[in-house]
Amino acid sequence: MQKNVLILDFGSQYTQLIARRVRELNIYCEIHPFNKIPEDLKEFKAVILSGSPFSVLNPEAPQPDLSQIKGQFPLLGVCFGAQFMAHNYGGEVASSNTREFGRANLNFIKEDSDLFQNIDEHSQVWMSHSDSIKALPDNFECIASTFEVKNAAYKIKGEQTYGIQFHPEVYHSTDGKQLLENFLVNIAEVPQTWTPAKFADMTIASLKEEIGDDKVVLGLSGGVDSTVAATLLHQAIGKNLYCIFVNNGLLRKNEFESVLDQYKHMGLNVKGVDASDYFLDKLAGVSDPEKKRKIIGNAFIDIFDQEAGDITNVTYLAQGTIYPDVIESVSVNGPSATIKSHHNVGGLPDFMKLKIVEPLRMLFKDEVRRVGAELGIDAKLLGRHPFPGPGLAIRILGDITKEKVRVIQEVDAVFIQALRDWDLYEKVWQAGAILLPIDSVGVMGDERTYEKVVALRAVESTDGMTADWVDLPYKFLQTVSNTIINKVKGVNRVVYDISSKPPATIEWE
Repeated sequence: MQKNVLILDFGSQYTQLIARRVRELNIYCEIHPFNKIPEDLKEFKAVILSGSPFSVLNPEAPQPDLSQIKGQFPLLGVCFGAQFMAHNYGGEVASSNTREFGRANLNFIKEDSDLFQNIDEHSQVWMSHSDSIKALPDNFECIASTFEVKNAAYKIKGEQTYGIQFHPEVYHSTDGKQLLENFLVNIAEVPQTWTPAKFADMTIASLKEEIGDDKVVLGLSGGVDSTVAATLLHQAIGKNLYCIFVNNGLLRKNEFESVLDQYKHMGLNVKGVDASDYFLDKLAGVSDPEKKRKIIGNAFIDIFDQEAGDITNVTYLAQGTIYPDVIESVSVNGPSATIKSHHNVGGLPDFMKLKIVEPLRMLFKDEVRRVGAELGIDAKLLGRHPFPGPGLAIRILGDITKEKVRVIQEVDAVFIQALRDWDLYEKVWQAGAILLPIDSVGVMGDERTYEKVVALRAVESTDGMTADWVDLPYKFLQTVSNTIINKVKGVNRVVYDISSKPPATIEWE
């Protein structure tokens, strides 16, 4: 892999957004924790230091060793990264009287600053910090200010080392992408060669070299990630790829049959396994969402171990793991907060003698779709909404029963079909229904009812790292609500979730 840009993670939840912005410039980058800097740096052409929830004044704050980086690579410190360099090389960082958070505008840019080329002097930037750089070291020069923050950006004299107090990676910084382009393309001269075609070619070649003549078993879900992973592997190793699609009893209505039919014309070797009773028996009486995930993950391993045992000499288990899965599960191997576990991230138990191969592990969702288009995968399949690995298990709050699965499948089917009928499906990034663990009083005819409440969820996003709720038309919501209540036995109340991520997550569990 072309390791062009190294991003050192100090724990900021914005770190992955830096990577997204860099990738948008067709530049490959990798995130590594600040305390696990790669030993071999010669493949990198530039380094970015992320923000952090820590203050540089905190004794527990990260203390990276930049001796092999500063002055030897073009270096950009963002927020904490900028404060760290100012603090540790002779400047003064102090707590602000008020927390500097939100929109701000530049009011000064050094005239010949290469970092701020083609950026308006009054450009809007996004601040998110409690400390400010009060005084710069002697060999640092201020290259940008806002009305409130004098040292909003600096350059170290004689080096291609820069620091900025604001966050260019967030969309609120209107010229953030331009600033990153100035740093990476104009200053660091990083080649813009990271394209879907390049990734596909490199990955197929890498898979051929890694796997050779060995056999691989892959769990298909019918979603974008596993389909693109399967196509890459198929082009690399052909008939040595064995795909298994497991019905865990928690799929959407009729999805098991429709997905199997979908793959018939793709040339993939796919076997369907109906293990719905096995999964539902394992989940009986379990309400905790993390326990559900672990049970489902372990059950998948059980099924795959059994199915792989029927295929002689299988060496690898392939997974459709993507970068947000890794970020949310293992905090990019760094100090940022773990949000939830993912069933397809991590190792395998010792008894399952298979190696893991994850062709998409370093891609964001939108990149996966672009790679899929490059591979010629049908646009309708690539346009499918993401669906969680644990399926409806995490859309049924509380314990799981066959009856609850039936109810949520029926509700989901009404909702998704309505989105298609109203030409809204492609305007939504992800949609689904959640069965709440409460009974609501209602009146149907002359009878009082106590039936379930369902929540509808529809969000717009780019990669799932952040998301906003979709403002669906009231008439649409009214129609969907009426249809659900009239057609789905057991539901008498429908609500619509208008929470964004953050602070909420897309799924409820």
